[in-house]
Amino acid sequence: MTDPRTTPLHGRHAALGASFTDFGGWLMPVRYSSDLAEHHAVRQAAGLFDISHMAEFDVRGPGAAAFLDYALAGRLSALVDDQAKYSLVLAGDGGILDDVIVYRHADDHYLIIANAGNREVVATAFAERADGFDVTVTDETENTALLAVQGPRAEEILGALPGLGGHSVPLAEQKYYRMAHATYTPAGGEPVPVHVARTGYTGEDGFELVVPVAAAGALWDALLSAGEPLGLVPAGLAARDTLRLEAGMPLYGHELGRSIRPAQAGLGRVVVADKESFVGKDATADPDAPVLVGLVSDGRRAGRAGYAVLAGDKVVGEITSGALSPTLGHPIAMAFVAPRASAPGTELALDVRGTRIPATVTALPFYRRKK
Repeated sequence: MTDPRTTPLHGRHAALGASFTDFGGWLMPVRYSSDLAEHHAVRQAAGLFDISHMAEFDVRGPGAAAFLDYALAGRLSALVDDQAKYSLVLAGDGGILDDVIVYRHADDHYLIIANAGNREVVATAFAERADGFDVTVTDETENTALLAVQGPRAEEILGALPGLGGHSVPLAEQKYYRMAHATYTPAGGEPVPVHVARTGYTGEDGFELVVPVAAAGALWDALLSAGEPLGLVPAGLAARDTLRLEAGMPLYGHELGRSIRPAQAGLGRVVVADKESFVGKDATADPDAPVLVGLVSDGRRAGRAGYAVLAGDKVVGEITSGALSPTLGHPIAMAFVAPRASAPGTELALDVRGTRIPATVTALPFYRRKK
């Protein structure tokens, strides 16, 4: 068994007092102060996340768009320059190998962000699916760092960041799921390119900054310095998990997996079935397969991944993610349940360590930010 890898910012996390866990083969910060404090900071001001464990693939060539239309579930050829799109890497039988975000730089150049734990799976799938297309796929994970500034003051914080400039689109005009191009010049250093994407995984406004590894430390320090007066705090995986759960965003290995079809997870819209050909196109759906729902309950006892969901005395499903929501103040969960038990308003129960906790099916997400 190999030791987990570390991001270029590991030393900074340790200096800030972070506690760590193995996540997708990487030693990542779970928290710096407290889960609740970091969660609330993101909802009320901003949090800074190191997500450099994510995998990055550079796709180039005249056949790039056609290749991605074939390799992924969506119609990526419909993107315009600097637009982003959420998509899925499917197996031939329709199971989900990974969920990714695709950014189009130009008609012959795309950036793909994949999950850390699925890096090799995605790399293998891309290599196999590139056959016959005029395209080159390069794994840029080792050369790339990724920082996320998430929260209602994210735009203000980036606007106050010394050394960040040359935006192809002003921050205030940059739309959601769009990427802008800028430069970052560390104090006393040379400018480096920065891709500024208005995307995120928290349910809040925010930006993800794609930078060369060599510039990651200086950028992290500068963001903390510029953001601290505005309420920015470093945030770890624990807060990231409760934030994305409140926002109803799936996590691979929980709501998504090799045995799960997109429609089961509420992602049927991601699959463009009328494309002429793509991997997973001929997969058939099982109408009796469990479907993903939201569950809310009263009290303080939250269901956790693996806990059974009951209808009367019968098990009708299983929780995939659950927590006591810091923002809403009551337990929430996502679960796969039998279709007959999936309608919003259906009264079910959670088996929380032998205790039945009443729960109600609700539409996702649990939380929406005020625009």
